[in-house]
Amino acid sequence: MIDPYRRRLALLVASCYFMENLDGTIVTTAAPKLRAALGVSSTAIGLLIASYLITFAVLIPVGNWLMSRLGERRLFLSAILVFTAASLACALSHSLGELVAARLVQGVGAALMVPVGRVVVLANSEKADIMRLVAYIVWPGLLAPAVAPLVGGVIVTFASWPWLFVPNVPLGLVAFVTGWVIMKPSARRSSASRLDWRGMLLSVAGLGGLVYSAFVAGELTSSWTRVGVDLAGALIVLGAAVTYLRGRRDAFLDLSILHVRTFAQSLRGIVSFTMVVGSVPLMLPLLFQDRFGWSPVKSGTLVLFVFLGNIAAKPSTTFLLNRFGYRRVLVSATSMVMVTMATFAVFTATTPVGVIALVALLSGGVRSIGYSALLTLVYGDVGEEQMAQATTLAATAQQVASGFAASTGVVALRVGSALTRTSALSSDGAYRIAFALLAALTLVPLLNALTLHPSAGDALRTPRRGA
Repeated sequence: MIDPYRRRLALLVASCYFMENLDGTIVTTAAPKLRAALGVSSTAIGLLIASYLITFAVLIPVGNWLMSRLGERRLFLSAILVFTAASLACALSHSLGELVAARLVQGVGAALMVPVGRVVVLANSEKADIMRLVAYIVWPGLLAPAVAPLVGGVIVTFASWPWLFVPNVPLGLVAFVTGWVIMKPSARRSSASRLDWRGMLLSVAGLGGLVYSAFVAGELTSSWTRVGVDLAGALIVLGAAVTYLRGRRDAFLDLSILHVRTFAQSLRGIVSFTMVVGSVPLMLPLLFQDRFGWSPVKSGTLVLFVFLGNIAAKPSTTFLLNRFGYRRVLVSATSMVMVTMATFAVFTATTPVGVIALVALLSGGVRSIGYSALLTLVYGDVGEEQMAQATTLAATAQQVASGFAASTGVVALRVGSALTRTSALSSDGAYRIAFALLAALTLVPLLNALTLHPSAGDALRTPRRGA
C-alpha cells in the first residue's frame, strides 16, 4: 500500500507536469495565429519556441546540484513560483522581445519543477511502489499535448493570444499553496559538493546545441546543410562533455549509471519512442487544418481523442505490466504505434470522422502504455543512491527528445515534399510519406524493446496485487 503522503506528493507533481506540458505544446500549435497577431515572421516565432525548449533542456541537470544546496522542498516550491510568475509575465507582454524574455524565465522554472518533484516522490520508495507512483505523475503530462490543440484552437479563435498563458497562473498558484501545505522539510541537504563548472558548461552547450539543431531542422525553410552543420557541432561538443564527465570522480553528471543495462535501454527507448509519438500532436493538426482545411476547433476536437486514449489505457497499464512483463508490453505497445502511424498515412479529407477518432483513440492508448512502461523501467535496477541521477538523466533525455519530436514530423514532411515535388503543407502525398516514415522510424524503439531481457523490470512488478 502506497503511503498517503507520497501519493499526495505524486499528484502534486502530476499537476505541475500537466501545466508544464500544456504550456509547451499550446504555443507550438497556436504558432500561426500567434505570428499573425504579433505581426512577426515565422523565424521570430521559432525563436520564441526554441528559447523555452533550450532553456528547459539545458537546466534540468543543474537541478540535481541545486537540490544538494537548497533542499528539495525549497527548490521545488521556488520552481513553481518562477514558472507561474513567468507565465503571468508572458500574458502581460506587449512585444516579442518581452515575450521571449518571459519564456526564458519560464523555461528555468520548468526545468527545475518536475524533475525535482520526481526525486522527492521516488526517493526511498519501495521498488514495488514505483510503477504506481510514476503512473500518478506521468499520465496528466501525457494528456496535455492532446488537450493543447483544442484549448489553443479555442483561445486563438475566440480570444487574444495572451490568454494562451493565463491558465498556468491559477494552476501554478494552487500547486504552490498545496506544496507549501503538504510538503515536509527536506530530509537530504549537503553543501559539501562543489559545482563542476567545466562539466556543466560543456553539458549545457552540447544539450543546447542539440535542441537548437532540432529547432532548425523543424523549420520548413532551413537548408539541409545548416541542419547537418548544427547537429554535427552539437554532437562534437556533447561528445567532449561525455569524455570529460567520464574522467572525473566529482563530475557534474555521473554517467556511471549508464552501465546499468536496463537504465541505458530505457533511455534509448525514451528518446526514440518520444521522437515518434511526440510528433503526433503537431502532425495531426497540420494535416487537419492545412491539408483538410478544417477549423482549429474541429481539428483540436479530433486530436482530443488521443487524450481520451490516454485516459482509457491508464487504468490497465499497471495490470498489463504486472501480468505480462515490461518486454512483452513494450513490444506490443510499440508495434501498435507503428500500426497507427501507418494508418494515419492513408487518411484523406473524405475519411469518416469516426474512423479518424478511433485511430487517434488507439494511438493515445498505446502511447500512454509505452511511456508509462519506459519511465518506470528507468528505476528497475538502480539503487537508492542513484535515484536522483537516474531521474535527472531520464528527464533530460525526455526533454531533448521532445524537442526533436516536432522536428521529426517536419523533416518527414520535407522528405515527402521532395519526393512528391510539391509543397509540404499542401500535398496528400507528402503527408502519406511523412507518416509512413514515422511508422518506419518506430522500428528503432521496437528493436530496443526486443533486446530487453525477459526479466527486465521484474523488481518493479507485483503480480499478486492485480491492477
